[in-house]
Amino acid sequence: MGTEHLEVVFFGTDKGEVTIRDIKMQQNFARSMSLADAMNPDNLLCYEMNGATLPAPNGFPLRLITPGWYGIANVKWLKGIEVRDTRFMSLLMGRDYVTIREEEHNGETVRAETSVGRALLKSAPAKVTRNDSGHRVVGAAWGAPIDRVELKIDQGPWMPAVIDHSEEAEYAWKIWSLDWPNPSPGEHTVTSRAISTAGQIQPAMDDPLIAKKHTYWESNGQVTRRIRIV
Repeated sequence: MGTEHLEVVFFGTDKGEVTIRDIKMQQNFARSMSLADAMNPDNLLCYEMNGATLPAPNGFPLRLITPGWYGIANVKWLKGIEVRDTRFMSLLMGRDYVTIREEEHNGETVRAETSVGRALLKSAPAKVTRNDSGHRVVGAAWGAPIDRVELKIDQGPWMPAVIDHSEEAEYAWKIWSLDWPNPSPGEHTVTSRAISTAGQIQPAMDDPLIAKKHTYWESNGQVTRRIRIV
């Protein structure tokens, strides 16, 4: 069997009771990925944070960090690593942390399940503050190399936000802002969308990719905030 069929499983110390087909058992937290993904040189086995021993709430004595993946992949309190030649199917790989989405196959609608994996392109407005020129919308973008972020207020046109380039690490969140001079009093909506360097655009909530998804995992649709200006 080629290495492309191998999986690497990361086991945490934390465990709990699960019930599968009326059988109760103790199961350790664990997540798996392909051998190629596990061997990515960006992955880290962390035992320190900011020059000090890794705190217990953050995963002491050892934590897996997989940059660019959904947070659930970063196994805390790591106790063991195994290589397997069959798919690993724990509760948290086979039932929880799965995305269920409608798909069309030969005119028939079916529901497909996929494991939560890599982070997806996303942005979100975080806050609106007052400044000397009026108001400023501040937010973040992440999940892919970010080319630009655009903002829409109410039903107006998309406007380019200003990205803070003080942190240029590959997987760092990009903080962005947009000055909003003299907004009218009352309620407004503020929506952001990120565009990656590959040209991918964060989808709208009515995009079939999002609208046909029946779980909230991997929901990277455009985020709209409601703001009241007084």
